[in-house]
Amino acid sequence: MARRHWLVKTDPDTYAIDDLARDGTTEWWGVRNYLARNYMRDEMSPGDPVLLYHSSTPVLGVYGLARVVGPAHPDSKQFEEGHPYADADSDPEDPTWWCVDLEHVDAFDPPVTRDAMKEERALADMKVLQRGVRHSILPVTRAEFEAVLRMARRAE
Repeated sequence: MARRHWLVKTDPDTYAIDDLARDGTTEWWGVRNYLARNYMRDEMSPGDPVLLYHSSTPVLGVYGLARVVGPAHPDSKQFEEGHPYADADSDPEDPTWWCVDLEHVDAFDPPVTRDAMKEERALADMKVLQRGVRHSILPVTRAEFEAVLRMARRAE
């Protein structure tokens, strides 16, 4: 099966690339958007590379690299009563929300900023840079993924 490439957004006040570096791996729980859920459940596969994008921060951009480890599985938080991401309507026999586990690969210092990405011709069609696209998980092309990696290496 061909490898897919992804961009996953995170609010760094909640979970940043440094948290993933510390933890090594994490369950990517709490995604409550059906399209993003479907990407995780149906399309993300072990080994797929992931660009980790910090949103809701003064300097938006790709702060590091992760990898999908293991197959998609039900998001454990949907069944935790009282948890902010609990979903009382989700059935353990037919869960609504799915997630994947991500493994830390690298942190970019400095990050590849959104402003720099907008200037890169190879990223002209990248979904995260399009007006109105707000999904927390997005597919990226291999060419876009490689362009971001080149930008990260140039900036080091």
